[in-house]
Amino acid sequence: MGIEDKASKMFTMEEVSVHNTDKDCWLIIDGKVYDVTNFLEDHPGGDDVLISATGKDATDDFEDVGHSTSARSMMDDYYIGDIDSSTIPTKVKYTPPKQPQYNQDKTSEFIVKILQFLVPLAILGLAIAVRYYTKVE
Repeated sequence: MGIEDKASKMFTMEEVSVHNTDKDCWLIIDGKVYDVTNFLEDHPGGDDVLISATGKDATDDFEDVGHSTSARSMMDDYYIGDIDSSTIPTKVKYTPPKQPQYNQDKTSEFIVKILQFLVPLAILGLAIAVRYYTKVE
Protein backbone atom coordinates (compact mmCIF):
# COMPACT_ATOMS: atom_id res chain seq x y z
CA MET A 1 0.00 0.00 0.00
CA GLY A 2 1.57 3.30 -1.15
CA ILE A 3 1.14 6.82 0.17
CA GLU A 4 -1.61 7.47 -2.36
CA ASP A 5 -3.73 4.68 -0.83
CA LYS A 6 -3.61 6.06 2.73
CA ALA A 7 -6.18 8.52 4.05
CA SER A 8 -4.45 11.86 4.37
CA LYS A 9 -4.54 13.97 7.49
CA MET A 10 -3.57 17.63 7.18
CA PHE A 11 -1.05 19.10 9.64
CA THR A 12 0.12 22.65 10.23
CA MET A 13 3.76 23.60 10.57
CA GLU A 14 3.11 24.43 14.22
CA GLU A 15 1.76 20.93 14.87
CA VAL A 16 4.69 19.24 13.14
CA SER A 17 7.33 21.47 14.74
CA VAL A 18 6.65 20.23 18.28
CA HIS A 19 7.73 16.71 17.27
CA ASN A 20 11.44 17.44 17.40
CA THR A 21 13.09 15.00 19.81
CA ASP A 22 14.57 11.51 19.71
CA LYS A 23 11.37 10.27 21.42
CA ASP A 24 9.02 11.96 18.92
CA CYS A 25 10.42 13.02 15.53
CA TRP A 26 8.40 14.19 12.52
CA LEU A 27 9.76 15.45 9.20
CA ILE A 28 8.29 17.36 6.27
CA ILE A 29 9.52 16.18 2.87
CA ASP A 30 7.87 17.13 -0.42
CA GLY A 31 4.72 18.36 1.32
CA LYS A 32 4.26 15.14 3.25
CA VAL A 33 4.64 14.52 6.98
CA TYR A 34 6.57 11.51 8.23
CA ASP A 35 6.84 10.18 11.79
CA VAL A 36 10.40 8.82 11.73
CA THR A 37 10.68 8.22 15.47
CA ASN A 38 10.96 4.43 15.04
CA PHE A 39 13.56 4.86 12.28
CA LEU A 40 15.99 7.07 14.22
CA GLU A 41 18.20 4.20 15.44
CA ASP A 42 18.30 2.61 11.97
CA HIS A 43 19.04 5.74 9.95
CA PRO A 44 22.48 5.29 8.32
CA GLY A 45 23.35 8.97 8.86
CA GLY A 46 22.47 8.81 12.56
CA ASP A 47 19.52 10.21 14.48
CA ASP A 48 21.06 13.70 14.81
CA VAL A 49 20.65 14.25 11.07
CA LEU A 50 16.93 13.59 11.26
CA ILE A 51 16.37 15.53 14.47
CA SER A 52 18.18 18.56 13.01
CA ALA A 53 15.75 18.51 10.06
CA THR A 54 12.66 18.96 12.26
CA GLY A 55 10.68 22.18 12.47
CA LYS A 56 11.24 23.10 8.82
CA ASP A 57 10.67 21.82 5.32
CA ALA A 58 13.41 19.17 5.08
CA THR A 59 12.95 18.52 1.35
CA ASP A 60 16.21 20.20 0.31
CA ASP A 61 18.15 18.39 3.06
CA PHE A 62 16.68 15.07 1.91
CA GLU A 63 17.37 15.70 -1.78
CA ASP A 64 20.91 16.97 -1.21
CA VAL A 65 21.93 13.61 0.24
CA GLY A 66 20.77 11.67 -2.82
CA HIS A 67 18.74 8.88 -1.22
CA SER A 68 18.37 5.56 -3.04
CA THR A 69 15.14 4.24 -4.53
CA SER A 70 14.83 1.75 -1.66
CA ALA A 71 15.23 4.55 0.90
CA ARG A 72 12.49 6.51 -0.87
CA SER A 73 10.16 3.51 -0.86
CA MET A 74 10.75 3.03 2.90
CA MET A 75 9.22 6.46 3.46
CA ASP A 76 5.76 5.01 2.80
CA ASP A 77 5.98 3.19 6.14
CA TYR A 78 6.43 6.46 8.05
CA TYR A 79 3.93 8.66 6.18
CA ILE A 80 1.23 10.11 8.48
CA GLY A 81 -0.27 12.96 6.46
CA ASP A 82 0.30 16.13 4.50
CA ILE A 83 1.49 19.58 5.49
CA ASP A 84 -0.73 22.60 5.02
CA SER A 85 1.64 24.51 2.76
CA SER A 86 0.11 27.84 3.76
CA THR A 87 1.57 27.33 7.26
CA ILE A 88 5.17 26.90 6.04
CA PRO A 89 7.09 30.18 6.26
CA THR A 90 8.26 31.42 2.90
CA LYS A 91 11.95 31.23 2.27
CA VAL A 92 13.62 34.59 2.56
CA LYS A 93 16.08 35.40 -0.18
CA TYR A 94 19.49 36.29 1.21
CA THR A 95 20.34 39.95 0.77
CA PRO A 96 23.95 40.80 1.53
CA PRO A 97 24.58 43.72 3.84
CA LYS A 98 25.07 47.09 2.18
CA GLN A 99 28.70 47.45 1.23
CA PRO A 100 30.71 50.67 1.54
CA GLN A 101 31.31 52.57 -1.68
CA TYR A 102 33.56 50.64 -4.04
CA ASN A 103 37.08 52.02 -4.36
CA GLN A 104 38.36 51.07 -7.82
CA ASP A 105 42.04 51.13 -6.97
CA LYS A 106 41.29 49.14 -3.79
CA THR A 107 43.24 51.60 -1.67
CA SER A 108 41.64 52.22 1.68
CA GLU A 109 40.71 55.76 2.60
CA PHE A 110 43.15 55.60 5.51
CA ILE A 111 46.08 54.88 3.18
CA VAL A 112 44.99 57.67 0.84
CA LYS A 113 44.97 60.17 3.73
CA ILE A 114 48.42 59.04 4.89
CA LEU A 115 49.81 59.39 1.39
CA GLN A 116 48.27 62.84 1.01
CA PHE A 117 50.20 63.84 4.12
CA LEU A 118 53.47 62.00 3.47
CA VAL A 119 54.06 62.74 -0.21
CA PRO A 120 54.38 66.51 0.27
CA LEU A 121 56.72 65.88 3.23
CA ALA A 122 58.84 63.57 1.09
CA ILE A 123 59.05 66.16 -1.67
CA LEU A 124 60.04 68.84 0.85
CA GLY A 125 62.67 66.52 2.33
CA LEU A 126 64.06 65.78 -1.11
CA ALA A 127 64.23 69.49 -1.95
CA ILE A 128 66.13 70.19 1.31
CA ALA A 129 68.54 67.33 0.63
CA VAL A 130 69.24 68.50 -2.92
CA ARG A 131 69.85 72.05 -1.74
CA TYR A 132 72.13 70.85 1.09
CA TYR A 133 74.27 68.63 -1.11
CA THR A 134 74.44 71.01 -4.06
CA LYS A 135 75.35 74.01 -1.95
CA VAL A 136 78.13 75.89 -3.59
CA GLU A 137 80.75 77.24 -1.29
